[in-house]
Amino acid sequence: MSTTESRRTTAEARSTPADQAVKETLEDYTLRFAPRSYRRWTPMVVATTALGGIAYMADFSIGAGIGLAHGTGNALVAIAVAAVVIFVTGFPLAYYGARYNIDLDLITRGSGFGYYGSVVTSVIFASFTFIFFALEGSIMAQGLKLGLGLPLWLGYAVSTLLVIPLVVYGMKALSTLQVWTTPIWLLLMAGPLVYLIAEDPGTVDRFLAYPGTNGDGAVNTASVMLGAGVCLSLIAQIGEQIDYLRFMPPKTEANKRTWWTAVVMAGPGWVVLGALKQAIGVFLAVYIIAEVGPAAAPEPIQQFRSAFDAMMPSWMVIPLAVALVVISQIKINVTNAYSGSLAWTNSFTRVTRHYPGRMVFVLVNLGFALALMEADMFSFLGSILGFYSNCAIAWVVTVATDIGINKYVLKLSPLQPEFRRGMLHAVNPVGVVAFLAASGLSIAMYFHLLGDTLQPYSPVAAAVIAFVLTPLMAVVTKGRYYVRRTDDGIDEPLLDTDGNPSAATFDCHVCRLPYERPDLAACVTHDAVVCSLCLSTDKVGDHVLPAAV
Repeated sequence: MSTTESRRTTAEARSTPADQAVKETLEDYTLRFAPRSYRRWTPMVVATTALGGIAYMADFSIGAGIGLAHGTGNALVAIAVAAVVIFVTGFPLAYYGARYNIDLDLITRGSGFGYYGSVVTSVIFASFTFIFFALEGSIMAQGLKLGLGLPLWLGYAVSTLLVIPLVVYGMKALSTLQVWTTPIWLLLMAGPLVYLIAEDPGTVDRFLAYPGTNGDGAVNTASVMLGAGVCLSLIAQIGEQIDYLRFMPPKTEANKRTWWTAVVMAGPGWVVLGALKQAIGVFLAVYIIAEVGPAAAPEPIQQFRSAFDAMMPSWMVIPLAVALVVISQIKINVTNAYSGSLAWTNSFTRVTRHYPGRMVFVLVNLGFALALMEADMFSFLGSILGFYSNCAIAWVVTVATDIGINKYVLKLSPLQPEFRRGMLHAVNPVGVVAFLAASGLSIAMYFHLLGDTLQPYSPVAAAVIAFVLTPLMAVVTKGRYYVRRTDDGIDEPLLDTDGNPSAATFDCHVCRLPYERPDLAACVTHDAVVCSLCLSTDKVGDHVLPAAV
């Protein structure tokens, strides 16, 4: 046993009940920097695990809904527009998460929002996870009804309860689940599409010519923007990708090519597969519309039932369609439950300075999702996603702009991310003002408050306002509100010679457990260091460094 492991074992043996919360975060470093000693996966294993989380069926429903309403041409352009925006904004976020081994909330704190200012974006991200959990749970319930005859309400409950045992164990269990189920999922998803096109090439012509119910098939800007707005609700998916990418190994000369490939593929690259699934959703909906009607055509279980029916014996159709839906639902909803619990716990801990345990918020997140399912959210999916996308776009574009423009071009935002209490201002007006203005105005547009003509352009407004205001606010404030102090009181450098977070280890004065250098700051009242979680839960500020004079 190493010296570090020995110290940790000794500390755990003498821990008090209050220390249990600290130890729980060490399973997958909830709310923390992910240390080098824990990050033992190769770049490709991390990438495969991250991509396994986008096996959701919602893309098929989203694409089908847009295609049926606006026609194939408008749907494909809308999907492409959204994919470009998601890729461009996701790249800097994925890089920061993988390079500095922190999740999107910790990135947001130091990229324009401040220590408490990012609480609102954590809630937005948590909302993303339970909205899409509910969507995937609804799809699974449809599959269980078709395959096993379960009533929808019971299917909703089954899809919710099924993930609880899987999400308890964090990254170790999730990586195993995702790696082993991904090949099966890919085969079940791609096989029917390839068969249909090869067997009847005319399906492609019918797909491309489909006009939609709201138009004549001609591409027009309003329809494209309405469709892109729904697709852009997925922009917050980059947060779930980063929940895995934060476990990337250090970037070195020896592994830099593999490292970059993994970061791009599993970071912003997730949207390539996502866009393909949306386009496939349009194709399958058009293929089966005459068979099941437009109301049921967006249901993935119906789409794949019809596709399997064309290529195999009838006795295999329902079992395979249900298997695909169940595997997909489990793969994505363990990620939704996991990431959502992190986001809720993060917000609660900062506001109350008390860590209740991540499992509490696994159950909270699942409760919200189950309520949405029982309220039949699938029937008004487009409205929910269209509204939500305005908030998600404003947040992600603000953070991406702060990294890309304020850090690297204007150099008003510190290049190295900061997340520790005491080092950051409570609120940074740069990100908070840009986000509130962008989301507020775009939501007003979405609800027709600024006229019917502007309503389809609410996602564009959210992105443009956030992109313009973020650097403008940095210039106006001269970057004064990013950090309270630049010296954390520890002589050891934060980064090693390769620019990776240092692996030097110190014992926390409060919880007596060892942590790597980036997760610590000096204690204001003792000649010692304190870990980031103990700083977050310090109710009276006994250990928090003061602002620099």
